[in-house]
Amino acid sequence: MTTSTTDPGERLVAPILQWFDEHARDLPWRRPEASAWSVLVSEFMLQQTPVVRVLPVHEAWLDRWPTPAALAADASGEAVRAWGRLGYPRRALRLHAAAVAITEQHDGVVPSSYDELLALPGIGDYTAAAIAAFAYGQRQVVLDTNVRRVLARTVTGVEFPARSVNRAERDLGAALLPDDAPTAATWSVAVMELGALVCTADRPRCADCPVRDACAWQQAGAPAYDGPPRPVQGYAGTDRQCRGRLLAVLRDAPGAVPKKRLDAAWDEPVQRERALTSLLADGLLVRTGDGHYALP
Repeated sequence: MTTSTTDPGERLVAPILQWFDEHARDLPWRRPEASAWSVLVSEFMLQQTPVVRVLPVHEAWLDRWPTPAALAADASGEAVRAWGRLGYPRRALRLHAAAVAITEQHDGVVPSSYDELLALPGIGDYTAAAIAAFAYGQRQVVLDTNVRRVLARTVTGVEFPARSVNRAERDLGAALLPDDAPTAATWSVAVMELGALVCTADRPRCADCPVRDACAWQQAGAPAYDGPPRPVQGYAGTDRQCRGRLLAVLRDAPGAVPKKRLDAAWDEPVQRERALTSLLADGLLVRTGDGHYALP
């Protein structure tokens, strides 16, 4: 890394770290006493889900299953039930599977190695890097949606990054990482926090940004995004909403329920049967011997 005033690291790292020191949210998985398991659970829950919705579920989850072994000893269906309305409930099954693997392969201890984390069920590149950085203070390139947006604006000068992570982004993320591992871990969460609170996707609060004067996007006049259309996720009337309604019936029931209970949860029969079939295929529901349905 050079020491030129044009070096993005020199322009960005210190101000963003200082901003984070003053504005970081007090989140349970960031506290010094937080376990690596708490960090791992938070990363699963925070995927496509706002922090405010995750907080109560994360707390209840850690109260009930304070270790991977505690979750692994319970049925996967209980994980689905406890997942509640966080959405994308397959994450609950993957988290349960990760707990089983940690218990069986790592003596119940969340591994610190990026490669070992990546080998766990439900964990991809971002999640493995995030756990290694945030739970173990390692120097890792952590590229979530918020980080990618901040780097795209401040360094590349575009409003939004490409649809998927590319080599240029990885190289940029690596170039900006401070050499000191604990500082690098703090930098990763600081950029993420800036993207979540200030450099947001919609209506960014540029006036409150600690690096506004160094932001390439601002210097270019904040040009509007001109890339491929960004996906807009609807919910009302979708198969996803239908699946959620059917799952809610099972979450609220003490045991198996008859098919007519599920039929009553969604009026449109073709969509309902499609959603039911997909829930069975995903392992989120099982059909019992008497034709009832239950959580796994």
